[in-house]
Amino acid sequence: MGPGVVVTGLTLGALAVVSLLAFQANGAQDRAGGAKPAATTAAAGTPTTAAPSASATPTVPPPPVTSGTGPRVVYSVSSHYVWLVDPKKTPQVAAAFQVLPGTVEPTPGSYAVYSRTPTGVGTDGRQIEHVVRFAQQNGVVFGFSAAVDGTTPATGPKTPTADPKAKTGGIRSGRAEGQLLWDFAPKDTKVVVVA
Repeated sequence: MGPGVVVTGLTLGALAVVSLLAFQANGAQDRAGGAKPAATTAAAGTPTTAAPSASATPTVPPPPVTSGTGPRVVYSVSSHYVWLVDPKKTPQVAAAFQVLPGTVEPTPGSYAVYSRTPTGVGTDGRQIEHVVRFAQQNGVVFGFSAAVDGTTPATGPKTPTADPKAKTGGIRSGRAEGQLLWDFAPKDTKVVVVA
């Protein structure tokens, strides 16, 4: 078998794999009920976002138009997504990812990060990290965090609490996303909650 046959075989195999991955990616959007913001995580656990191309729909859509302007963390109560937005950067959306809300949602509006804690214990008894608090309403503290045990919105309980009657405002992300948010949102960073 000559080198030309080997190269041709490898090229055809690579094209088949790329075509299959493109087909699966296109079908995943349809199975999920339409376009939703997403963050991707590489095999090593490093979060990444795909840059938009001229011929493809961006992987990370812009934040809701009602989220205002300037650098900000945007949290959507209805879709349970977070966007980290910095208009001075390209792309402006540094990351977008799904989160798991507590039992109570914050009221839509504009807030600011007022407290940060590197580690702690969540209301569900799990060790948490990268706690970024932005609001208090009716005795409930609202903030973002990640479970140290790796529990993510996809693998965790439906509400992050051991007591189903407890009112909790913890908004849980995966660890990689929690690190991104921690790095992005120092004290006084604007947090916009949209419906």
